[in-house]
Amino acid sequence: MAGLKVGVLISGRGSNLQALIDACAAADFPAEIVTVISNEPAAAGLGRARQAGLDARAIDHRDFADRGRFEAALTEALEAAGADFVCLAGFMRVLTDRFVRHWLGRAINIHPALLPSFPGTDSHARALTAGVKLHGCTVHYVWPEVDAGPIVGQAAVPVLTGDDEASLAARVLAAEHQLYPRCLRLIAEGRTRVVENRVEIDGVAPSGPLLIHPGPAGPES
Repeated sequence: MAGLKVGVLISGRGSNLQALIDACAAADFPAEIVTVISNEPAAAGLGRARQAGLDARAIDHRDFADRGRFEAALTEALEAAGADFVCLAGFMRVLTDRFVRHWLGRAINIHPALLPSFPGTDSHARALTAGVKLHGCTVHYVWPEVDAGPIVGQAAVPVLTGDDEASLAARVLAAEHQLYPRCLRLIAEGRTRVVENRVEIDGVAPSGPLLIHPGPAGPES
């Protein structure tokens, strides 16, 4: 099924990239990945992309005198591949306003926290320190302010007794792999629109009662 042409930017292992690859392989998925670009030549995600038969290349940020020239090379490569939308999937570079504004409304990111809580780095450690009972991930549009763009979707996981950063991160990552393709589908189907700083979604019914932690102990005796 032809649809939205997506370029994916990565820096590392590419597990969210793999979730997008798997989703786009379905005949009814309304988007296709046209290129995968990493700023790290040794990124394992490039191997995932090549194994899937995708165009994959490295554009090493260290080869450029400044961020502007690096990002100009990114945009040139994305557009040459035919990308009209960008998914950041573990891309570990802060983007300049110029790049963001060029792709404004045409780029999304996945962040390992329930924004607006815990933007930036070390979100799992900060969540544990804060003692929150729910943590999770957020897919949002890329806006000039880091991790502040309109939210497309979120997935929550419980914070369990005895959790450390690794165990909590693993639980959140599993949620990311489900959330990211769902949000990309909604966008590719034309069902999202940004109103001020909110994303409104057409045709999505309420999912049920509120998720409450801790839940009820059971029926009253």
